[in-house]
Amino acid sequence: MKQSALAAFRNFVEPVWRRPDFVQAAALCVRKTKKGPEVLLVTSLTTKRWIVPKGWPMDGRTLAEAAMQEAWEEAGVKGKVATASMGDFAYRKLVKNGIPVICRCSVFRIDVSDLANDFPEKGRRVRHWMRPSEAAKAVEEPELKALILTLN
Repeated sequence: MKQSALAAFRNFVEPVWRRPDFVQAAALCVRKTKKGPEVLLVTSLTTKRWIVPKGWPMDGRTLAEAAMQEAWEEAGVKGKVATASMGDFAYRKLVKNGIPVICRCSVFRIDVSDLANDFPEKGRRVRHWMRPSEAAKAVEEPELKALILTLN
């Protein structure tokens, strides 16, 4: 099937204006209970929606180590982080000057051993343990919902 001239031109020119996805590291914090696994979600700073701890890559750290650092800063999590990503999800973020970008988050499982009562973003976020099915309903991103449901 032949492309129209307009479609061919668009396919040729579009990559010039399309921004690449920004990379972030995300932490899927999990604890085992007698009733099965639970996931720790936190509220975002601005919209107060439920999210997993996440943030930008850090110099001198792997993405897994960056995810562990974000889990500490945003939720007071201590535990063991997996070195391999369990998957990724994308979301839209407004950066400086309100410019929308797409962030692609590599998700790393953290088996939580302890939660600190005092941590850097305490008072700025709410944290809450949820069953995977409840957590999947609480987050907005379809790919993140699917990753959370793999814990059932």
